[in-house]
Amino acid sequence: MKPDTYHLDFPETPLTVSARDIVRTLTNSGHTAYFAGGGVRDTLLGRSQKDIDIATSATPGQVQKLFPRVTDLQGKNFGVVRVMRGGQVFEIATFRKDGTYQDGRRPDSVTFTTAEEDAQRRDFTVNGLFYDPLTLTVIDHVNGRADLENKILRCIGSPSARFGEDYLRMFRAVRFAAELDFDIEPDTWQTLTVMSRKTSSLAPERVRDELVKSLCGSHPLKAFDLLDRSGLFFIWLPEMELLKGVEQPPQFHPEGDVFVHTRLMVSDLPPRPDLILTLSVLLHDIAKPDTQTIDETGRIRFNGHEAVGAAKAEKILRRLRFSNDQIEAVKMCVAGHMMFKDAPNMRLSTLKRFLARPWFEQELELHRLDCASSHGLLDIHQMLKEKHAAFSQEEVKPKPLVTGHDLINLGVKPGPKLGKLLTLLMDEQLEGKLADRDTALVRARELM
Repeated sequence: MKPDTYHLDFPETPLTVSARDIVRTLTNSGHTAYFAGGGVRDTLLGRSQKDIDIATSATPGQVQKLFPRVTDLQGKNFGVVRVMRGGQVFEIATFRKDGTYQDGRRPDSVTFTTAEEDAQRRDFTVNGLFYDPLTLTVIDHVNGRADLENKILRCIGSPSARFGEDYLRMFRAVRFAAELDFDIEPDTWQTLTVMSRKTSSLAPERVRDELVKSLCGSHPLKAFDLLDRSGLFFIWLPEMELLKGVEQPPQFHPEGDVFVHTRLMVSDLPPRPDLILTLSVLLHDIAKPDTQTIDETGRIRFNGHEAVGAAKAEKILRRLRFSNDQIEAVKMCVAGHMMFKDAPNMRLSTLKRFLARPWFEQELELHRLDCASSHGLLDIHQMLKEKHAAFSQEEVKPKPLVTGHDLINLGVKPGPKLGKLLTLLMDEQLEGKLADRDTALVRARELM
């Protein structure tokens, strides 16, 4: 069937210039070559391109002959070669038709074919557009332009077939719908909800990457809601489902149960939020179902939910293969989020130590979101924000006037006593009671 074609001027950037040079080289050698996928979609939507993929009739071997600076041949069996040009890496894929899928991830075989058949095997219509940068023409085999104009995300052909080829496409559907603020076409959505359980066989690393891109994208709340309604949260973050129906004391949480509270916090996240903050928002109350009690007055309590939650957050994040540094940061935010209520009564040294925590800025914003989504009182947040701005970095994290080596030279043996003395001396230093090293050493002898 003849494709829909129309004119489009691509923006002139170093990325598009290098990509066009690749297409020109392929075309001059007798091959068909187009820009493909997300780069075409984003240009039609007026968005900047992060990368440009190229689809061609040339086989991987022919591509290798034309471009000696091949950077990666791992995808050669699937018709994909990566080439360096202008400091950028471009993925060049031969037009192909996929065979059967047994593992829900990769085709068992591929057959090199035409541009039209290549478009038909792609995931969503908005990603199935080609662009000829030499004739400035968009080639549309899948009615993708209409879906772009109507802000619809639709599988190409049968949704069950497309999702069955790679189960990760269900997460990609959520990501694209949230990022582009599109509606998911009803048949595509219905199939996604029915097939969502099949994603349990995916590698955790692949799921983690999609979750991060979705929840830290341009519309975090839309991503959150789609993950919830599709059942993908239930499969990969079942702990989120357990937050539903967990009631909270109405005097502090008039908004409703723990899930409603968490969702409200997500709704207040900015576009493209910080990853540590986003994960902390999701997990800060994750242990409330485990710690809920009712005291003798009938008040609902969650004693110790922050400590239990930190351990639970670690388990969840390890399951999703987050890095150790990311896990430790989120654990600190979850474990410390109840400390803010004590800030007005902290000694100066304790307050300065609190402000010096490595993830304090994320913790402070977590506290703001937590309060704004419940009782609405932001006085502690404002006080800490002012204190954080008032104290210099040197005041919050000064170089110790006395070290452990100094105490050992004074006769203190390594061990708990030495650590306690160092803490006492640093507290007095933070409170301004010790101005110089000599005074600090005198005070160390007194404490000994």
